[in-house]
This record gives sequence, C-alpha cells and structure tokens, in this order.
Amino acid sequence: MKRRHRLPFGAEILDGGVRFRLWAPKLDRVSLVIEGGPELAMEAEGDGWFALETDAARAGTRYRYRAGELLVPDPASRYQPEDVHGPSEVVDPTRHDWSDGGWRGRPWEETVLYELHVGAFSDTHDFDGVARRLDRLVDLGVTAVELMPVAEFPGARNWGYDGVLLFAPEARYGGPEGLKRLVEACHARGLSLFLDVVYNHFGPDGNYLGAYAEFFTKRHSTPWGDGINFDGRQSRPVRDFFIENALYWLEEFNVDGLRFDAVHAILDDSDPDIVAELASAVRARIKDRPVHLVLENDDNRARYLARGHHTAQWNDDVHHALRVHLSGERGGYYADYADRPAEHLGRALAEGFAYQGEPSPYRGGTPRGEPSSHLAPAAFVAFAQNHDQVGNNAFGSRLALLAPPDAVAAGAVIIALSPQVPMLFMGEEWAAEQPFLYFVDFGAELAAAVREGRRREFAKFPEFADPAARERIPDPNAPETFERSVLDWSVADRSPHAEALARTKALLELRKREIVPRLAGARAGTWRVLAERAVEVRWPMGDGTTLVLVANFGEAPVDAARPGRLLYASAEPGAPRSATFYLA
Repeated sequence: MKRRHRLPFGAEILDGGVRFRLWAPKLDRVSLVIEGGPELAMEAEGDGWFALETDAARAGTRYRYRAGELLVPDPASRYQPEDVHGPSEVVDPTRHDWSDGGWRGRPWEETVLYELHVGAFSDTHDFDGVARRLDRLVDLGVTAVELMPVAEFPGARNWGYDGVLLFAPEARYGGPEGLKRLVEACHARGLSLFLDVVYNHFGPDGNYLGAYAEFFTKRHSTPWGDGINFDGRQSRPVRDFFIENALYWLEEFNVDGLRFDAVHAILDDSDPDIVAELASAVRARIKDRPVHLVLENDDNRARYLARGHHTAQWNDDVHHALRVHLSGERGGYYADYADRPAEHLGRALAEGFAYQGEPSPYRGGTPRGEPSSHLAPAAFVAFAQNHDQVGNNAFGSRLALLAPPDAVAAGAVIIALSPQVPMLFMGEEWAAEQPFLYFVDFGAELAAAVREGRRREFAKFPEFADPAARERIPDPNAPETFERSVLDWSVADRSPHAEALARTKALLELRKREIVPRLAGARAGTWRVLAERAVEVRWPMGDGTTLVLVANFGEAPVDAARPGRLLYASAEPGAPRSATFYLA
C-alpha cells in the first residue's frame, strides 16, 4: 500500500522529474541549487511564489534554495540528512510499501496515552529503539504512544520543541523511513501513534523563514520573539503551511492523532483562528478513521472542545492540584492550588477545569478559564507527570523522589481509574527515580545563553537564591545531561519498581474492564470536600452507574461512605494518603 500527501510547496515527485515551489515574497529572484549539479533559476508565479519543474532532480537528490545571499534548506523538506543548516533531500513517499492497510484506528474512549522522548527512551536513541520496546507497553495496557516532537532540530539532542523544519522527521532518529516503520510497528500491535507538534514558535537555530517570507509579525509578541503571522498581511500562505503540516503527518505517515503544543501561545485575531481552522480542515479531509486532536492550552479555553473538532485537552489543573497534595509544593503556579487544595482537585476531576473564569493569584488576579462542566470527562487528559512537569524541575526530579510512596500510589490510582483519559510519562509505570532533564545541543553562544537563562529562571525560588546553588543546576548543553535522562530499563524488574509496575498493569487492566465500557455517555461529576486534603468525587457513567472516588492526602483518616462495589483501594479506605474507587 502506498501513501502520499501532495504538498502545494516544497519538492514533489512528478513523472520524469521534480517540482520545487517556495514562497519568498521578500525576494525578486530565487534559484534552486542542486548538490553536485546545476543552479537553476526559478520562475516567479506571483504573490511571492517561485516554482520550477526539472528532470535534473529525482528521489535522493540533495538541494538548497538561493534566497538572496543565503543558501537555505527547503522549509517543507521531507528529509534533512545533514541537520538544519544542510541540504534538503528529495523524498518519494510512494517508495514505502505500507503494511498496515487494515488499520482503522481506535476509539478515543479506549485511549491510555504513553508519552515518550524518542532519543531518551532507548539505548539506540531512535525510532527503531522505540519499536523494540512496544511489546512491553502493550503488556502494560497502553493503547497509544505519544512522541514528543520529532521535527528536525539543531544538533544531536533536543526535547524537540526547538524544531525548525516541521516536515522532516529528525534524521538522527531515523528520518521519514524510521518513523514510518515505527507507525507500522505500533499498528501491528494495536497501538495508536500520536505526534506532538509545535505551531506556536520555531527554534532559535536554523530557521531562515524570516529572511525571505512574511512569516513573522511584530503585531504579536511571544516568549520566543515576534509572533507567527497567522492574521496579518499575507498570512494565508503561513496558515496553509501549518494546515498542510498537520495533514501531512496524518495522511503520509498514517499517525492517529496530534497533540498541539501550547496553543495559548498561538496569537491570532482571525475568526476562525488557526487552531479552529486547522481542526476543521482535518475533519473535512479525513473521515475514514478516527483521528484525535489534543490541545495543550494553559488558558483553559473550553470553547475549542465544545465545538467538537478537537478531541480533548491536557488537564494541567488535575496535575497541579494533585501535585500540591502529593509533594506539598506551593511555589510558582502551584500557588493557585495551595489554598483549598481538596476543592481544586475535586473540581478538576469532576468538571475538567479547576479554574473556569475565576481570578488566578499566580497571574496577578487575571481571570483564567471558561466553564467546562458541560463537557464529558473524556474531553480531558489527566496525568501525574509529563515531560514539562518533570523536566522543568531544576534537577529533572520525578514524583518518586518528591513524594512518599503511598502518596505516589494514590495518585497513580486516581489517574488510572478516573473517567478522564490517562497519560503516563515514560518510566512512570515503574515509579522511575532517574531524572528527565532539560537538554539541548546548541552552538557555543546560544548554549551559554540557554544555560544562563535557565539559571535565572530558577533564581526566583528560595532554594536557588544563592548563585552557588544555581551553579548546581545541570547544564542543558552538556552531553551528560542527556545521558542521565536516557531511560534505564534494567531497574523496572527490581524491587520496589517491579511492584509499582505490577500495580500499574493491574490498574490499567481494571480500567479496561470496568471504566472504558462505561465512558460513552459519561457526564461531568460532583464533588464534596471531606477535609482540607480529602475529597469525594462522583461521576454519572454512561450505563447508569456512578463511579465514586474517595481520596485522602491528609495525615489523619477520614470517615467516608462506602457506596456500592469496591473497585480498588490503594490502602484502607479513608486512610491517610489513599485513593479508593467504588462503583455504585
């Protein structure tokens, strides 16, 4: 079976040659430079477009564009074998003979997400290394693998959020062929595959778009500089670039879902904005299988979920409220959940958002969020850890090092059995203790800026007020920072990790048997505070039953009704640091 998404730009194989097309409205002339071959003038088509059809190129040809005084890679490159500053390579996607023609996806309600970093997941640091571990994930009860961003980034190691060539799977991971093999390996085992995509900014190294195209605007300011031009003059090609990127992953690579990074940082005054338009385009194009579109949105905008085009949103409120209970943290954005912690956790579990328009103290009293109680529980992805919440800790510390074991166990029970869709971060299933640190591989000047910027970021925390303390924060650019983050699978079968792994597997088996069949038609729930750090939550399930959680993170036991059939108890019901689920 062959798959191909025809791009309206970039390099497209034709009968007898290749068509090249680039949007460069800032330039009068553009030429195609073929490695070891001729330099060919491209024809101006109008509206800033330049194109050329030539038989001087074929699959495997490496090329650049001469844009003014610069030699630049193709922004729609399918493959960058020599990193972000090197030449692009023409790819014929029809050369891959797909083996998963019978795959029709999985319904969202069955989803158990497993987030991983391709480079740090295995000792080979690539797509094939992920594929070799898939049987472990299937045995665990995972149904969907979610890859942190894989678009070509500068250097040998990166979280992926510094990608600059959004159509090119990272060469060091195995390039487009490696990713296709991984998709096939997932589908052969009944696993969905999700990609994390970054449409709110480009990385700081290797992005040449601003030199020749109207891709950025000073109308909007972001933490990374000028905003992407989604709503200004000549914004149509910019919008199409990202829409085509989403369709490319879904059609040419047959992935099952996309997770959109930080859409609150996508600044767009259009109606519809690019977040909504992109989702509409996906729904209009792909109708023969379920495709899941998941948002990260710190603004808690329920409107995207209510329209039905987006499947779900990462629920940061559940994470933050749970983290306050588990580890006792109260600094930074956790301050919003430190007051009335049981109420925040109960509301986030029952209704989706803890903040639905209330003022956020951390944001200086600015209202945050929109009402979410009209949404089904499965419109939210719940998690106790993810790449951000582990890696953005100064030392990459996981919960297993920050909270008592019984509290970690109670949190795991809540995430696994609530009617929100659960997500695990790689190694969490066995309560991994090794760090997942922030790592990059930039040139000397940028590396120094990142190192000092990270230390300044933590200077506001009391434990890092002393400059000497900040010096202990690992250098993101040091190779050993990455090496310490590579998952050590050998500990998973040792005590106490083996016991944690067995618990995770049992919980996911229980979820599949008791929770998943009741999710269709499930509705937002109610909650009541039992004590300062204890809460009861009740969800009406789709079959008429009621799922009940009693969670107590206090130091004293609480009295709570024991309704219906006991599903799972992390400790004696009502005991300190315990979570208990019933079905009534």
